[in-house]
Amino acid sequence: MHPTRLTAAVAALALSASLATALAGPAAAAPQPQPVPPGHGKSLALAAADTAAASGLDELRHGADEDLVRTSVTPWSNGLYYTAYQRTYKGLPVHGGGDAVVLSDSSGKVRDVTGAAAPSLRLSTGAKVTAGAALATARGQLAAVESASTPELTVLLKGGKPVLAWHTLVVGTTAGKLPGSLDTYVDARTGKIAQATDKVRHADGRGYHNGNVTIDTAAGSMTDTSRGGFKCGGQNGSAYTGSSPWGNGGANDLVTACVDIMYAAQRESDMLKEWFGYNGINGQGGMVPARAGLSQVNAYYDGTKTTYGRNQNGTNQLTGIDVVAHEYGHEIFDRTPGSAGSSNENGGMNESTGDIFGALTEHYADNPNDTPDYTVGEKLNFTGNNQPIRNMYNPSLINNDPNCYTQLTSGTEVHAAAGPQNHWFYLLAEGSNPGGGKPSSPICSGGPSSVTGIGIQKAGKIFMGALLLKTSSWNHPAARRATLTTAKNTYGATECNAVKAAWNAVGVPAQSGETDCGGTSTPDFSLSLNPSSGSAQPDSFVTATVNTTTTGGAAQTVQLTASGAPSGVDVSFSPASVTSGTSSTMTAKVAAGTPHGTYPITVTGTGSATHTVTYQLTVGTSTPPTGCANAEHTYRGTLASGQAAAQPDGSYYYSASAGTHVGCLRAPAGTDFDLYLQKWNGAGWADVAVGGTAGADEDTSYYGTAGYYRYVVHAYSGSGAYTLGLSAP
Repeated sequence: MHPTRLTAAVAALALSASLATALAGPAAAAPQPQPVPPGHGKSLALAAADTAAASGLDELRHGADEDLVRTSVTPWSNGLYYTAYQRTYKGLPVHGGGDAVVLSDSSGKVRDVTGAAAPSLRLSTGAKVTAGAALATARGQLAAVESASTPELTVLLKGGKPVLAWHTLVVGTTAGKLPGSLDTYVDARTGKIAQATDKVRHADGRGYHNGNVTIDTAAGSMTDTSRGGFKCGGQNGSAYTGSSPWGNGGANDLVTACVDIMYAAQRESDMLKEWFGYNGINGQGGMVPARAGLSQVNAYYDGTKTTYGRNQNGTNQLTGIDVVAHEYGHEIFDRTPGSAGSSNENGGMNESTGDIFGALTEHYADNPNDTPDYTVGEKLNFTGNNQPIRNMYNPSLINNDPNCYTQLTSGTEVHAAAGPQNHWFYLLAEGSNPGGGKPSSPICSGGPSSVTGIGIQKAGKIFMGALLLKTSSWNHPAARRATLTTAKNTYGATECNAVKAAWNAVGVPAQSGETDCGGTSTPDFSLSLNPSSGSAQPDSFVTATVNTTTTGGAAQTVQLTASGAPSGVDVSFSPASVTSGTSSTMTAKVAAGTPHGTYPITVTGTGSATHTVTYQLTVGTSTPPTGCANAEHTYRGTLASGQAAAQPDGSYYYSASAGTHVGCLRAPAGTDFDLYLQKWNGAGWADVAVGGTAGADEDTSYYGTAGYYRYVVHAYSGSGAYTLGLSAP
């Protein structure tokens, strides 16, 4: 056995997305799969990330005396994991650069790597200053010390150069009675303070539209490190510098404009987290930067930044709460699934999304200088006529914008096309006759006699949830379906019925398959293949499992058919019809003489609705080896040199009792294939038996206890079809 074979096979497997996905159901005659072992996806993601870090992939490059040590793992949606690393030098932590993050997924694939630039390190790690002396120096920065951490010897990167330093955090008050939290590095050679950063970042600002407010900035610049490095500055893209209090409250002072921008954007980010549990504007805690001082009557988002100009008369900057939140509403729309489409209707819904988040942010901020309402830009005198630019409770009051879905045409200007969804949101939040000084809202022809609101916070959460169901074909009917689904699953029948009434009130009709607020839904099913591809030689066959699931109403009969098979291939199903929720075995028989190649076969399920899936059949180019006739279960596949595959069928099996596991691998003559039997150890897959000779055929035998097992076939050199036989207790 070659000593490098094991590492190669494991690496190939860890980086192959197809091998980590658990089967939806067992393959025919396979040992019964059990639920995915605990932590299976996470272990694959971390193994891939750690391998990338150890190998110095791309920006993870590091020197011989340096290591990347994993410091945190953050799970994300869709099985993604962000793994953070800190660089060390001869065992000492490195601060100020060299840290990195690997994005990997639960199939064991590295999606991205990013690292902070750092020079190659070379310095002595012997300190001349004691930890006690360094601590005394650090404490001397504050008039009164509340606490101080034990000094830790570190390497500080300052100005691109390494400094051996003692690191401590000193908390207390300054001579001016202000709070201080000083993240301090004391040079371990000279005893002088190399760097000290105040972690207290609550700055004051004097805004024009919002009055005196509290914003989060760095000590010397309008940068918010707590929200992904969000910053505000002029048209050159640099953050304004200075100190608190920011701005002078002037109508056209641009630092003042940035106070208003940062205040609104930060409140919007906080609203998303506190009201909806969503991680900030971009879903990852951050947002694009902002620029003030545009010499136009405009404000916009372009995918990389938001930009704010002045009103028509030049009397103030366009930085009111609802306008700023509107622009960042575009980023929310852009960063949620489906992004932004190209149609006028989609564009109108994008504009409406901005208006909705503007209203939500005004209500969350509840600033007395900008009373919460459902009009847009009412404080800014955008066009010089002292009117808002849009009205949500009655869109027709501004430029005769459409109130109703039926009034939209393909040529409706996108800002005007915001009308129907804006109208819907107001009706859902407040109702048609809310009282309490709030305006009444008209109902479109054919709608209900009245609509009762559920409150803006619930309405906003339903809308946010619907955006997470958005696709590139987003339109009003799709939004109706998505908001009903979200309302029913987030709250219940009352809120779901309110959503339905509000859509009816603006003329968006009921949609096929939409959620029934009473607890039932239109009968429907889903269809899937396992596996979705396979290979067979002429005069042989291959099988796959067709799985069905009931997704609405009661279980129903589903007829299965196939189309698109090439001449010489016959596809059958056993049984040919199933009750949704059960499965059928599809068999593709390949006649002798069938041309080699890959053929897509469409599998159709017909019931109350029709659904299709596609099976990719490869008629192989080589004769599969034989010689595992005594095995209980047989699996076939094809590998190129260097590739690896898990069996059975890309998954694993469960053995309920102790006993002997026998594996038999037969590969094409002249190749070098290896076989690994792996067992789940609670955190990852561990090799328990290896067949790694320098030949095409391998045999393994292992006596083991009950547990999860899988085989990995690795094409060490050479390519072709293989046969794997296995027997398990």
